Amino acid sequence: MEAAAEPVLYHKLQLWDPSMESEEEEQEEVETSEPLVTYSMRPQHTSGNKVGWLPGAWARLGAALLLLAVSCFLAVRQLQSRSGSTGSLNNVALPASGHSHHTGVYHHSAIVSPAATCSQLGQKLLVAGGNVVDAGVGAALCLAVVHPHATGLGATFWGLYHNSSSGNSTALTPGPAQLLAPGLGLPTALPALYLLHAHFGHLPWPHLLVNPIMLAQEGFVVDTALAKALAAQDTKRLCPLFCHADGTPLGFGARATNPKLADVLRRAALAPTPDLAGDALLSLLARELGLEKPATGPMPTLEPTLQLSMPEGILFTTPGPSAGPELLALLKAALHSKDHSPDPCPPPPQAAGTPVSSILATVDSSGSMFLLTSSLNSSFGSGHVSSSTGVVLNNLVAASAASAWACPLILRGSLDDSEADVLGLVASGAPKVATATTHSLLSLLAEPQTQTQTQHQHHGQQGPTESSSTCGQQTTLQVAAHAEHAHVSAVPKGCCPFQGF
Repeated sequence: MEAAAEPVLYHKLQLWDPSMESEEEEQEEVETSEPLVTYSMRPQHTSGNKVGWLPGAWARLGAALLLLAVSCFLAVRQLQSRSGSTGSLNNVALPASGHSHHTGVYHHSAIVSPAATCSQLGQKLLVAGGNVVDAGVGAALCLAVVHPHATGLGATFWGLYHNSSSGNSTALTPGPAQLLAPGLGLPTALPALYLLHAHFGHLPWPHLLVNPIMLAQEGFVVDTALAKALAAQDTKRLCPLFCHADGTPLGFGARATNPKLADVLRRAALAPTPDLAGDALLSLLARELGLEKPATGPMPTLEPTLQLSMPEGILFTTPGPSAGPELLALLKAALHSKDHSPDPCPPPPQAAGTPVSSILATVDSSGSMFLLTSSLNSSFGSGHVSSSTGVVLNNLVAASAASAWACPLILRGSLDDSEADVLGLVASGAPKVATATTHSLLSLLAEPQTQTQTQHQHHGQQGPTESSSTCGQQTTLQVAAHAEHAHVSAVPKGCCPFQGF
C-alpha cells in the first residue's frame, strides 16, 4: 500500500516594496541595510496550500524547485531595476542623514575658502574619496585661477597638516624668497602643492587639476573680492586679461578666462615629481623675460612643526621664518600671566602695508585637518601678468621674507587619545597676524562653551562657537572635529563660503 501523501508547506515570499527603500535610507545613519529581497526564515503554516495529488517526496522537491526559480527571477529583476536607476557613481546623491545639523556642522568632512566655486570643488573631491589634503590642494589650485589678486601659481605657500590617526603634524615651508628678475619673485607654488599631495594625498594628482583647468579655459565669474581688488588697482598692466575691450577693469559678474594658465596647469598635471611640476612654468617665464633658466635654490619642504603644551592640549604651528615662533612667544607669555584674557588688538597700520594673503581650511570628523595660507605680498603682487603663462608674479623680496602673515595653528586635546577634539585656526588681513591670532584663540578658549565642549544630540547638532573677537579687517577661519562631526565657521560671518557632507 502506498503511503498517504504528506502535505507540502510553502515558505511565504516577502516581495520588495518601494517603501522599504525609503525606510532603508532613513535608517542609513546607523549603518544598517536590508537585503533587496527578504525571505521569511520561519515556515508560514497555511491550510490552503495543501497539494494532495503529488507523492510526498516528489511534492516537496517540486515545490522547492518552483520556489527557487521564482525567487531567482524576482531577485534578478530587482537588481536590474536598481542598477538602471542608480546610474554611475558620479550621479549618486549624498546619503540622507537621520538627524539634522546646524549650519557648519557635517557628518564626514568640510572645507572653507574665500571663493564659493573653490569650496564646492573641495567638497566634490571629498565626496570622490579624497582626504583633507586633496580637497585643500584642489581648492588652492582653484583659487589660483579665480582669485589672482591674492594668490596663484606665483604665490608663496605655508601649510599645516595634522593626521588624526598617527597624531603627527607636518608644516609646509616655502624656502627663502628668491628673485626671478628685479621686483619679480620666483614662483614656487606648483612644487609646494605637488609636494604636499605626493606625501599625503589620496586621489591621483591630475584629478585635482581637472576643474581648475576647466575654469581657466572656459571661464569663471568675477566675484565680489576680485571685483573690489580690480577696482582699486591700476589695471594697465593687468590688461587685457582682466579688462574689458575698452580697457576698464572687469566688474562683478563679468566672465574672465585665462587660457595660458590652463596650458600651464595641463603641463603640471603630467609632472612626475615636485621639481618638474614647476620646471615648465620657469622655462616659459625665463624665455618671456629674456633670461637664462634660473638656477633654483632651496625649494619648498615638509618640516616638523613647532609645539607648545597648553592646559587645553598640544598646540602646533609653522616654524620660522613664518610668524609661528612669535605666536608661541605670545601664548607662553599669556600662560605665565595671572590674567589669561586676550591682549587688545594691535593698532591699525599707519600705512597700507598689510600683506594680502589667501587662506583655506579643511577638516574631517576624525580630526585630520589641513590649513593653508598663501600670499603675493600685495594685491596682484608685482602687478606683472606673464603673457606666456597667465601667472601673476609676486613681489616678495628679502625685506618681506619673514612671512609675518603666516601662522596657522592646530590645537589637539590629547596626543594619547585618538578621539580627542581638534581645533584649527588660520587668519589673514591683520598687520600682525600672530598678535591677532593669539587674540582670537584666547578669546575662543575663554568663552564658557567652546567648540570643543559642544554637546552632540541625536536630533540636532550644536554648531561651533564662532569667535566674534577679531582685529580690524582680519578674516579668521575656524575648523574643528568634535563628537565624530566636522565643524567649520568663518569670521566675519559670510566672508568665506563652506561646504561639506
